[in-house]
Amino acid sequence: MRFAIPLSFSSILMLLACAQTPADQLAPRSQTVRICNGNACTDQDRRISTWQDVPATEAERRMQALAQKAEGNPNAAYDLGLRLLRGDGVERNTYQALEWLRKAGDNGHMQAQLALGRIYLMGFEEMGSDPAEAEGWLIRAAAKGSKEAERLIPQAQAAKKDEQSLYQVREAYRKSWITWYSSYPYYWAWGPAGWYLR
Repeated sequence: MRFAIPLSFSSILMLLACAQTPADQLAPRSQTVRICNGNACTDQDRRISTWQDVPATEAERRMQALAQKAEGNPNAAYDLGLRLLRGDGVERNTYQALEWLRKAGDNGHMQAQLALGRIYLMGFEEMGSDPAEAEGWLIRAAAKGSKEAERLIPQAQAAKKDEQSLYQVREAYRKSWITWYSSYPYYWAWGPAGWYLR
């Protein structure tokens, strides 16, 4: 006995989109991998996405080990902040991510300072922008030699005065934000003996 299962038009389109031809299967492997968390999907470099299929208990153990390293190491604190922002090996948590990035930035980590400057300048998810806070972090990053921070400081200063300037800054740097957010590598990697500095 056969049963007919009615399919909606959208179901049929989804099935067709997933179908692969033999030519698709022989195509060269992409340098990026598509990672989806909730409603958001991003293409990330295969070398950066490290924990997508790690069991939860192993991921927790790794995060605890990295958090211990991050207490005294600005590179590890920066990595932990990135992982929490990206949801790489751990549930995304922007509050904790900002806390770890601040620890790294307070300890002189230039990339963390620049990242915080960007986040506060453009806002992030539920957090609105704070141009004054952005300016402070960008000045610190520029003092460490960041050319991008030097370019962003006048825009943060203008954004403090004028909301229209803030809108223009957000649009102009949206793409550079996406590049940083999804493609900057980590300093620490997991190996058989635990965390090691690359």
